[in-house]
Amino acid sequence: MISSDGIPDVVPDGRVGVGRPDAGLTGGAAVGTPDAGLTGGAAVGTPDAGLAGRADAGIPDVVSAGRMAGHAQPVLALPGGLRLRPWRPEDAEALLAAGQDPDIRRWNLFTVADIEQARARIARMHERWRAETGAVWALARPDGPAAGLAGLNDVDLAGGGAELVYWLLPGARGAGLAVAAVRRLARWALDDLGLHRLRLCHSTANPASCRVAERAGFRYEGTQRSALLHVDGWHDQHLHARVAGDPE
Repeated sequence: MISSDGIPDVVPDGRVGVGRPDAGLTGGAAVGTPDAGLTGGAAVGTPDAGLAGRADAGIPDVVSAGRMAGHAQPVLALPGGLRLRPWRPEDAEALLAAGQDPDIRRWNLFTVADIEQARARIARMHERWRAETGAVWALARPDGPAAGLAGLNDVDLAGGGAELVYWLLPGARGAGLAVAAVRRLARWALDDLGLHRLRLCHSTANPASCRVAERAGFRYEGTQRSALLHVDGWHDQHLHARVAGDPE
């Protein structure tokens, strides 16, 4: 089976009852990660893995369940009057444009076929906040259209981790907005939400994402070999991470 991004399944549907993850919201006009719901890098963990083991060992959850779902998704201020805010139904045109942009499609394995699919994706963003599995913001000026995305994928409140993902539409690139958005979101995730570790991953063929990660305080930790399947084949990817207490 060939998915909408043109990448064949490694194991066809029906083999174990699973297909490709929803390669759909990912991170960077400079990042790559199949979505497992959101996207930006490609090394994803399993949120519930080890949950019972931690509880049996007497290890408390890093962040208690309900910490996200029990509150409204916040608006996060950025320099220059910009902000990260929840996506809105009227942002569907911007999401559709992102799904057609060659760079976003290439590095984020992200496509949107039509406006209805864009609206459905936005609705899923809000569902993921309520389920405490993801958190996705639009980068925009007050009352302006979405110009980019920044979010947390693969959120594991109990284990204290998540993957940070982002992308920018062409008109927002080149002004340092990706670094500002990644820094601000990391600060919220670590200081306000209370996570312990964030990771940011990208193809080694995408040096722009490497620069964003380093400037936002995400230290390079290593290269994962043949970790991400793109249209042109398997890519190695860099793993960057930021831990609570790290400097920006």
